[in-house]
Amino acid sequence: MTIQQWANDLLQWIPTTNIKTNESLKKYTMTKLGGNADVLVLPETEQQVIAVIKYAHENNVPLLMLGNGSNMVVRDGGVRGIVLHFTLLNEIRVEGTTVFSRSGALIKEVSKQVASQSLTGFEFACGIPGSIGGAMAMNAGAYGGEIKDVVTSCTVVTKEGELLVLSNDQLELSYRKSIIAKNGYFVLSATFELAKGNQQQIDEKIADLTFQRESKQPLEYPSAGSVFKRPPGHFAGKLIQDSELQGQGVGGAEVSTKHAGFIVNKNNATARDYIETIQMVQRTVKEKFDVDLEMEVKIVGEDEA
Repeated sequence: MTIQQWANDLLQWIPTTNIKTNESLKKYTMTKLGGNADVLVLPETEQQVIAVIKYAHENNVPLLMLGNGSNMVVRDGGVRGIVLHFTLLNEIRVEGTTVFSRSGALIKEVSKQVASQSLTGFEFACGIPGSIGGAMAMNAGAYGGEIKDVVTSCTVVTKEGELLVLSNDQLELSYRKSIIAKNGYFVLSATFELAKGNQQQIDEKIADLTFQRESKQPLEYPSAGSVFKRPPGHFAGKLIQDSELQGQGVGGAEVSTKHAGFIVNKNNATARDYIETIQMVQRTVKEKFDVDLEMEVKIVGEDEA
């Protein structure tokens, strides 16, 4: 089957304006890297998501889910098959202390909305750049808080198109891990339970965390966020800093001089530059400290021919 055939078949469920062929993924990722997707689909409903997943499974078409593209590096050769981009599935609903969010909503937008209604427990997420779908898959966390602390349930679709509602326990959430990532589920929505809090205290905490983030992270350049998981007994950023790697890199990619745990697209980097910089950091830290740095970011797609 050809790319055009896939696109034509998807018109059964998806409006023509929401299907793009040979679409550059640079504008959909936080690193501003990557080649083209064969077919990019922007579903507007959960039914459309399920239909596309079933179609891909039944026709053996590769399928990738893309949220805010914050924790992902797309290789220069792009992505074969269909990419599902969840940006239009962004509803956030607050009822008392219960919060419902669709997969494509930004986690920081959820944080902002619940804070405005004096709900506490989600302040840790005020600066996390990803979507709820990505946050669920990797149990996103920052400043002492994690998704697993507040989520009550998550609705997912299996690769075969089966709908599942998973409780907190069933999600198997641990440090940057979940059953979602393990089994390749597609997140549709999540429900969180928070608590009523003091508005002034919530605002002060968010202001403090925002200051910490803006003063310490290289937000002025495109990046995939924190590149490496925290190795047992160490901090990745400290190991990289002590390896004197800040300011070094390949091509247009560079280990941030502001925060060693970040690799930035400083000067029109290619994905190859970015990935080779990651590998250089891993190699150097292994040589100097005998510590293996495991990537937190996901690398997808194909190398340029």
